[in-house]
Amino acid sequence: MSNGVALALSPRGRAWQRFKRNRLGFWSLVLFVTLVVLSLFAEVLSNDDPLIVRYEGEFYFPVVKTYSEKTFGGDFETETDYLDPFIKEQFSRPGNWAVYPLNPYGAKTINYFAKSPNPAPPTKDNWLGTDDRGRDLLAQLIYGFRVSVLFALALTAVGTLLGIAAGAVQGFFGGKTDLAIQRFIEIWSAMPELYLLIIFSAIFAPSVGLLLVLLSLFGWMGLSDYVRAEFLRNRQLDYVKGARALGVSNGQIIWRHILPNSMTPVVTFLPFRMSAAILALTSLDFLGLGVPPGTPSLGELLSQGKNSIDAWWISLSTFGVLVMTLLLLTFMGDALRDALDPRKAQ
Repeated sequence: MSNGVALALSPRGRAWQRFKRNRLGFWSLVLFVTLVVLSLFAEVLSNDDPLIVRYEGEFYFPVVKTYSEKTFGGDFETETDYLDPFIKEQFSRPGNWAVYPLNPYGAKTINYFAKSPNPAPPTKDNWLGTDDRGRDLLAQLIYGFRVSVLFALALTAVGTLLGIAAGAVQGFFGGKTDLAIQRFIEIWSAMPELYLLIIFSAIFAPSVGLLLVLLSLFGWMGLSDYVRAEFLRNRQLDYVKGARALGVSNGQIIWRHILPNSMTPVVTFLPFRMSAAILALTSLDFLGLGVPPGTPSLGELLSQGKNSIDAWWISLSTFGVLVMTLLLLTFMGDALRDALDPRKAQ
């Protein structure tokens, strides 16, 4: 890029160009976004319900509608088990067919027709094997990755908003307001977070929402310190003093003038905060304090791997997914930090 074009770009445009020049960080972003988007369509990629069925001249869509076994020539009104050899034989008759997902197992599917005891090693039917309950491991990893990433996004968003709000109030008003909030943060950060999680998990039924609320209560304090420092620095600059002289309200000064110029640490830490959120959820699931039982979870799979040392495929596959996710986020964070570093602005 020529110097003239570089000068014509906005600061954000120049930061994006610097980010793209970091090939490892840029392609980590592309790969991570691709995996997240694919996981959002997990029901299409990994499901025990066919995407479309043609039976006796009629079309059916089991992936979006439930059909009884009698619909396809069975004897019962119960929901169809599309892995049943009888049902598969019905679909293989002339004129009948079914299109299954790439991985014909869902998050809660138990393969009752497996030939090996559970946990079973990788086979042509279960590419990564099964866990100790007979569930397909690949399906567990796909759905568990989606749960972890969506939870991390939600926890990062809530913690970021709370951290920005607390840090902005501290840094902008200063004085007794800053001192009071700082003392509160010191007391609140001394609370035993793990003990509180154990207590609340014993009182309330486990849920993703409850876990999100509890972790959000503690996840904002680290970021608020950086936002506070940025506000303390920026509030002394001439453009803020000029806005005050013109009678601009405190809310407008914070929202329109100081906050946009104080977002560098917020943006820089986003990938690292997501990594911490994924690790927190995985650790709590490993200890049995996380998502409700039956929910696909990387931490629960790691716990299975610990309890079944011989089933190496469980630990190896789960560890690989977790490490890959954290590495991608780390590479993205490093590239983002370098792109926003004012010392590398040229």
